[in-house]
Amino acid sequence: MGAGHDAVAEELARRARADGHEPLVADVLGLLPYGLGSALRGSYQASVRHFPWAYGAVYDTFLRSGPGHRPSGVPLARLAGHRLTELADRFEADVVVSVFHLAAQLTGHLRHRGALRVPSAVFVLDFAVHRHWVHPGNDQYLCLTEEAAEELRRGVAAPVRVTGPVVPGDFLAPAPGAAHWRRTLARHVPGRPPVLLSAGAWGAASRPSATARLLARTGYLPVVLCGHNDQLRSAVTAVPGALALGWVRDLPGLMGAVHALIDNAAGQTAVQALAAGLPVIGYRPLPGHGEEGVRRMAGLGVSAFAPDEAGLLSALEGVLEAGPERDLRRDRGRALFRGDPLAPVLALAESAVV
Repeated sequence: MGAGHDAVAEELARRARADGHEPLVADVLGLLPYGLGSALRGSYQASVRHFPWAYGAVYDTFLRSGPGHRPSGVPLARLAGHRLTELADRFEADVVVSVFHLAAQLTGHLRHRGALRVPSAVFVLDFAVHRHWVHPGNDQYLCLTEEAAEELRRGVAAPVRVTGPVVPGDFLAPAPGAAHWRRTLARHVPGRPPVLLSAGAWGAASRPSATARLLARTGYLPVVLCGHNDQLRSAVTAVPGALALGWVRDLPGLMGAVHALIDNAAGQTAVQALAAGLPVIGYRPLPGHGEEGVRRMAGLGVSAFAPDEAGLLSALEGVLEAGPERDLRRDRGRALFRGDPLAPVLALAESAVV
């Protein structure tokens, strides 16, 4: 769902390939029969774009952690079971790695039944762990923070490791494209500090044009990442003083040229900003795991949470220039990155072969 899961899968595959291994990336939704995967992706995309309250209700019903029984994701996930085991056997896989909660439900179910003969590892990409990430059949869990690890350990007996987020190394190093982006942004509206707003790959956000208008009115240059949503890009373009961008390939360079990221989902763009040392401010989060993640990030002290317009402007003022608050956020954010997140997966595969 969305580009964040794809980005993590591709980065893990790149690291595996660089280490001499042969990775294969598969979309679990593509393994579902009868076009169910496309239908599921389409309905989720429509809900987060147009009816986010509906996704919030689905999250509360199926995914939110806490006491009480909730429906499992296994009945849907196991429809892809035969195709996944066939793929793993044909590829002669040594380990299967899930970066999406439906995949984690599937691999846990297959391992529990003995149908998947190689170990399964799960990268939990959310700051707030919801219940569909958890299945006792999986062999290993990897997560972003110690707090997430403690949640997982209450639900599984498998080893749980804290690896930090998975991002390309380009975000952790000085970005050569930053100078180009500074010139580009300065030409658009000279003299205004640029602030990045993320709406994800699908351009899903709550009133992004209103946020852009607020920032432009108060002296900032709002730079809105609209993803693949042309309708959103047109709407933001109509806001005087705002810059609407589509899909940006040089995101490390752009992050190196702006003063802060305004985030609504605590997803991959947010952790990429933390890697780049860019202050993150959660504002108008998407219902469900977006809101829980944004609040969890702020609770860890790696970002700020703005409950309203005044809070947003105050948070921006605190990190606009170099100083103790900006330095503290940067140091806390970068402390999440603990080394090579692929190493425990490779160790799991090697132990199974031995």
